[in-house]
Amino acid sequence: MRVIMLVDMDYFFVACEELRNKDIIGKPTVVGFDPKEGKGRGVVMTCNYEARKFGIRSGMPISMAYRLKPDAIYLPLDYDWYEKVSKDVMSVIKERATKFEQVSVDEAFIDVSDKVTDFDEARIYARRIKDDIRSRIGLPCTIGVSYNKLLAKMACESAKPNGIGVVTESEAKAFLEGKSTDDLYGVGRKTKERLEAMGYRTVGELAKANPMDMMEHFGAFGIELHDYANGIDSSEVNENYEIKSISREYTFERDTSSEKDVIGAIDRLANEVIGDVKKNGFAFKVVTLKIRYSDFSEHLRSRSIRYSNDVREIMNVCAQLYRDNAEKERKVRKIGVRVSGFIKRKGQKSMEDFAK
Repeated sequence: MRVIMLVDMDYFFVACEELRNKDIIGKPTVVGFDPKEGKGRGVVMTCNYEARKFGIRSGMPISMAYRLKPDAIYLPLDYDWYEKVSKDVMSVIKERATKFEQVSVDEAFIDVSDKVTDFDEARIYARRIKDDIRSRIGLPCTIGVSYNKLLAKMACESAKPNGIGVVTESEAKAFLEGKSTDDLYGVGRKTKERLEAMGYRTVGELAKANPMDMMEHFGAFGIELHDYANGIDSSEVNENYEIKSISREYTFERDTSSEKDVIGAIDRLANEVIGDVKKNGFAFKVVTLKIRYSDFSEHLRSRSIRYSNDVREIMNVCAQLYRDNAEKERKVRKIGVRVSGFIKRKGQKSMEDFAK
C-alpha cells in the first residue's frame, strides 16, 4: 500500500512571527510590504486566519489589504528568521519520512508507505508528526494523506487550518467529483476557462471526458488532466528536488520611465540574487529580466551566457535587456531579475528560493 503525505505549515510567515512575539497571537496580522497607509506598493506575502476573516489574502496588493483592515498588524519580511524556522521544521518532518521532498518553504511531501499498514494507522502517524512539530517548534500545520501526491495535496487543502485530511482510493471518486476544475494541479484561470468552454465545470465532469478530445485541445497535458480528474498520479516523492531558479522583484513607489531608476533597481536586485547563488554554490547560465508596465502587462527577456557566478554579469545582461527591449514611452511598475540553468557545486536550498 502506498501512503503519501503533504505537510503544509499554516500561515507560515505570521506563525514564525508569533514564535517571537506572543502579543500578536489571535490578532489580524499581515506579513508583506509596508502598506504606507494604503499607498504602499507590493503584495501580501501571507496573513493569519484572523486577517482572512476581513477578506485579506496572500498575493493581494498591500494597499487593498490596508483598505480592508487598516488596524491590522503589518510586519515586514524577515527572511533570515523564516529560513531558520523552516530548516528546523523540515528536520522534524524528515525524521518521520522514508522519502522526503521539500517543495516550498513551508511544504514537504513524505512517503511513509513502509511505516503504516492502513490509512487508519496513517491518520495516527500524521497526528504524531503534527504533535512533534507543535511540541518541538511551536507551530501549527495541516497534513493531507492519500495514495498519491495529487490527492495528498488536495486532502491537505480541504483540512485547513490545523487539520488532518485523509482520502483513500475507495473515497477518491466521491472526494473529487464536485470540486471545481481549478482545484486540480496545473489548472489556473485560463485553463479553467477553456475547460468551462468545453463544458467541464467540475472534476467529476472532466473525469468522464474523452481522453483523445482532451489531448486534441491540450496536448499531453490533456491526458494528465484527465488522469488527475480520475485520481491518477504516479509521480514519486523526489528526494533529489533541485532549485530551478533564483529571483527577486521590486515594485516602484511610483510608476517610472526613468532609465536611471530602473537600472538602479536592477543592480540592487542582482546583488540580492547573487547572495543566494553563492550561498548555494551555484553558477548560472541564463539571465532573465521581467518588466511589468503600469497597465500590468508583462514582458520577459532572457539571455544565455557562459556559466558564471559574477554579479556584474547579471547587472550587465539585465541592463542590456532593458535597453534593447523596453518600451521607453511606457512607465514601469515592477522589475524582476532571475537566474537559472544552474550547475550545482555545493550547498543546499535556501528558504527564499522556495518562496518564489
